[in-house]
Amino acid sequence: MAGHEIPEPADRKQVADPLSDLQAAEESCHSCDPAFRHGVVVGFDGSTSSERALAYAIGMARRSGSGLIIVHVANRLPTTVWAGCEPPVFVDVPDHRTEVLGLELACADYLAEVPWILVERGGDICHELEEVGREYSADAIVVGSTHGIVGRIFGSVAGRLARRAQRPVVVIP
Repeated sequence: MAGHEIPEPADRKQVADPLSDLQAAEESCHSCDPAFRHGVVVGFDGSTSSERALAYAIGMARRSGSGLIIVHVANRLPTTVWAGCEPPVFVDVPDHRTEVLGLELACADYLAEVPWILVERGGDICHELEEVGREYSADAIVVGSTHGIVGRIFGSVAGRLARRAQRPVVVIP
């Protein structure tokens, strides 16, 4: 029918362009600072074992000429503990420890040798360390070993991470 246009309905939803979705996904994936791409991720909570892991990760980053991504995973507790609801809903517990750790790290002389950033996450430690490693295309993840009864009962973070990570995991005793 020449010369006749069919009007579009006003309530028609616009279908997203698949290429724009792909570009948006790539931009969000590559939104990390390029100086830290292919860096070394280290889990840090201020404990003695995490301090040893940090020292090793600093040397590793310095030798490879890459950046250091220090990750602190904040506490998250299920609300089912209090509310008794069926679906597990997690709430972030205020954790000022990241701010304190950030100030301590900013004043540390031993971090002057490498570029570093502190990333705070909430959730499962293993999942978050692997996720940060994926986001930054990290060459390795460094963690300290767990000593004590909690690690023996629930399994250590290092052991769980070594079993499921998609990149090398270095466990420092």
